Amino acid sequence: MLEHGERPDPHAEYERRTELRHGAAARQEQLANRISNLRLFVFVAAAIIAWLAFQSALISTWWLLLPSVVFLLLLILHERVRRATQRLERAAAYYERGTARLENRWAGTGEAGERFVERSHPYADDLDLFGRGSLFELICVARTRAGEETLARWLKAPAAPEDVRGRQAAVEELRGQLDLREDLAILGTDVRAGINPDTLAAWGKSPHVLGSRRVRLAASLLASVAVITLILWSAWGISRDVFLLTALAEVLFTLRMRGKVRRIVEGVERPGQNLALLSEVLARLEREPVSTPRLVELSAQLVSEGLPASRQIARLHRLLVLLDYQRNLIFAPIAALLLWEVHFAFAIETWRRKSGPAAAQWLAVVGEMEALSSLAGYAYEHPKDPFPEIAAHGPCFEGEGLAHPFLSESTCVRNDVKLCPELRVLVVSGSNMSGKSTLLRTIGTNAVLALAGAPVRARRLRLTPLAVGTSIQRRDSLQEGVSRFYAEITRLRQLVDLTAGPLPLLFLLDELLHGTNSHDRKIGAEAIVADLVRRGAIGLLTTHDLALANIPEVLGPHAENVHFEDFLENGRLAFDYRMRSGVVRKSNALELMRSVGLKI
Repeated sequence: MLEHGERPDPHAEYERRTELRHGAAARQEQLANRISNLRLFVFVAAAIIAWLAFQSALISTWWLLLPSVVFLLLLILHERVRRATQRLERAAAYYERGTARLENRWAGTGEAGERFVERSHPYADDLDLFGRGSLFELICVARTRAGEETLARWLKAPAAPEDVRGRQAAVEELRGQLDLREDLAILGTDVRAGINPDTLAAWGKSPHVLGSRRVRLAASLLASVAVITLILWSAWGISRDVFLLTALAEVLFTLRMRGKVRRIVEGVERPGQNLALLSEVLARLEREPVSTPRLVELSAQLVSEGLPASRQIARLHRLLVLLDYQRNLIFAPIAALLLWEVHFAFAIETWRRKSGPAAAQWLAVVGEMEALSSLAGYAYEHPKDPFPEIAAHGPCFEGEGLAHPFLSESTCVRNDVKLCPELRVLVVSGSNMSGKSTLLRTIGTNAVLALAGAPVRARRLRLTPLAVGTSIQRRDSLQEGVSRFYAEITRLRQLVDLTAGPLPLLFLLDELLHGTNSHDRKIGAEAIVADLVRRGAIGLLTTHDLALANIPEVLGPHAENVHFEDFLENGRLAFDYRMRSGVVRKSNALELMRSVGLKI
């Protein structure tokens, strides 16, 4: 039994659920095999009955009806069992991926979000937000494009304090809702490629093509007259000429309407993909009881015209399925007689006129709910990670026991970082591989998580809304003809421009101006950092060049030196990755060169 306030063990729960789902899937598989054997038995029985009826004439052929009905029912039952087995297997796979995340085996197993990569973004590339082994891959469990795009947007831009607090409350409520996350995860296998929120939303708002009641009435009358006269002609041999004239009128009517009808049919084909799945997702979200203000507000947005969004989307899906019947070679002549395509084009337009404008809102709700569910899953899997406190006055970033979310709890080394109006800059010196760059990424990633509404990897974090800007892994670009130094100063110009925005800048600069000589580097670094501080920014910069350790002398009490150290243990370099006050006084560069066999 868990004590009051104690979090469940996610690893144990995931393993328990994985075992249960695998066991249930195995039982369903056994049931499917028994149904297959029973179908074979029924088939053999039907063959015997057919022989007795047709060859020996011992029984009536009506006896064939019984095995036929039973065989059909078994087919339907077998399909249901097969689908249930697939759902259970997907559920087990969902929990196995969760276990992999908890065991730090998750890189390359989830959705990497590579389509969200922006090389010009002020921090996404440096903080590994997207791509294989990224923060997005670690967090995202969304099954729709809308959910992925919402989560990506939250990671790429800080939210307002009231939005952060609203998300925190929603994430806390959803944290323990494993059944909801499981249900959303197993609803489809290729959802990301199927539902394009922008396409469906744009289609819902686009201008109407058909709307004339007279034209719709004319279509109904023509189809009715055609059916009645065909029956009269085929049954009693009368009204042939009336039927032929009506059929000719239908052909002319169809040709006249063809342009508008094709615009409607072709226009709905792309946004109409996987509507059945979207309806299931909406229905599952509608069933989830909620209590926090943001979730209640989102739930209320899933009702339009007095009907839940899931039923309205399901109706559009049924219209498209019925419309597609006209492509059946057997049904095509009947569809032509009934003006099938015209009638369903009108029905689709009626749906779009009444419900289309709300489609964008429904997709936005799905996206936000899935993004919140992803953050809730991350919160569940990291029960010790707290929600940050969003401060009103600053700028400030005060973290105790900060660690990087990619590092396991057993291996990470935590550090405290405090930036405030009084202490705005930390100059971090230290040897190679001692932890300087990791510290920058730790601070930046936790700031991104905090301002997205997620828990953070820290014992405590207090911060104001901040615009994050980094310069950590600048690269040469042969294609663009850009050197590393030019790429870096271009990024620095971008960070300076960010200080003109509504939020104070949190800058994280690794090896500032590393690509130039020591003299220019010292002058340039001092000027750039002083300008950033003057513009209200706070941040850190790392350096191997101890000449930059003089920056605190330029900025006075607004800057401070800290460092990481290395140690020589049994002839090998070792690091404790702990940040200390002051300037580092030794370098491991020579030892590293010797360790790889260079003669130094």
